[in-house]
Amino acid sequence: MWLGARKGPDKARTLPSRGRVSDLNWHTRLLCVLCATTLLQTVGNLRVMSGVVAAMAANAICDNTPGLTPKQKQMCKATPDAFAAVSEGSKLGLTECQYQFRHHRWNCSTARGNATFGHIMIVGSKEAAFRYAIASAGITYAVTQACSQGNISFCGCATTSKADMVAANTPISDDDLTSSAAWKWGGCSPDVKFGVRFARKFVDAREIERDERTLMNLHNNKAGRKAVRINLQTECKCHGVSGSCTLKTCWVLLPPFRKIGDHLKKKYYKAQFVRSTTRNTNKRSGPNSVSSDPTIHNMDLGRSKVPFLALHKPARESWARQQSTVRRSPPTLQRPKRAELVYLYESPNYCDRDFSKDSLGTTGRLCNRTSSGKISNKINFYFQPTFKNKRPAKLTIDFYMSLSQSFPKQKKVFLISNA
Repeated sequence: MWLGARKGPDKARTLPSRGRVSDLNWHTRLLCVLCATTLLQTVGNLRVMSGVVAAMAANAICDNTPGLTPKQKQMCKATPDAFAAVSEGSKLGLTECQYQFRHHRWNCSTARGNATFGHIMIVGSKEAAFRYAIASAGITYAVTQACSQGNISFCGCATTSKADMVAANTPISDDDLTSSAAWKWGGCSPDVKFGVRFARKFVDAREIERDERTLMNLHNNKAGRKAVRINLQTECKCHGVSGSCTLKTCWVLLPPFRKIGDHLKKKYYKAQFVRSTTRNTNKRSGPNSVSSDPTIHNMDLGRSKVPFLALHKPARESWARQQSTVRRSPPTLQRPKRAELVYLYESPNYCDRDFSKDSLGTTGRLCNRTSSGKISNKINFYFQPTFKNKRPAKLTIDFYMSLSQSFPKQKKVFLISNA
């Protein structure tokens, strides 16, 4: 036997025939199809399971959120992505309220803590008017912003017209709009109309009582939503050769929420005192009549009388007690404007703790009961020259004051020059 020779008969290596190769490929393809089908079914089941889990989580969140009415819970379960924006808007309004009143005796704190839903404040004061307005504005702002960012599935960008651009608070003058330069809308303008509608439907759903406080809350909620609309900004970009503006592309932008807070703070200082009254509506009513006001859509106290808010100023002498031989007509009732804040009762003294009046007191801070409730952040210095016929020169210095102190609204310091 030669070295390296194989023992036994040589076994020839056989190759599979062409038919067997086709059968093998067919079985492999079938196995791949079965695996892919099983994988797709598994992914579909996982998606269904994830959707069920998400729905269960949304229902649990909506049911356990304090302060929601049954209608608000229904909206929360139907649109969980929008309710996430509502929660962010409520927190945004609370944060802005705390910033705007950081130098006041009432620093946006209530007996209910940081509650964002339900009846936030008990007394219908000016502070309550601002609190409801800023909460409504925050929800409108957050829902509108979420739509423009694509975080809500059933809304998107707005289709803005030229009239909306003129109505917006835009730095572009009317001459630019009517000039020969062509312009068009572009980008993704926020759908503020959808934000207003959704906020009105959600926020106003908690006002189910039939009293004047409901009218006050509905009016201030509307003022907050209107503050978002009238503070919209328009931004434009010019297109042309060598810097010329032959074509403009414009879009609407939401302003910083601080601007809306400043706007409502000015309305707070000019808040109007109102009272609820009724008027006979059996007569013919026009489009601007009281019965056509959507603010009182859920106030049904009878067919002949519709409640509404009217401006009220306490007179020096009651009209009913006036002694006169001439028969006087009753004073004309005037309704407040939609953009103004209204209140029913004077603000309580927030120095003392009284939970029944939404006052936590100024714990840890000195409170001046004779001040107007605001901690002054300015001191006026007057420079008095010694020569005659010269008026004192006023010098105002701004400074930041610690919340641990409270001073009168204004202090004056006179400095006498020796020159």
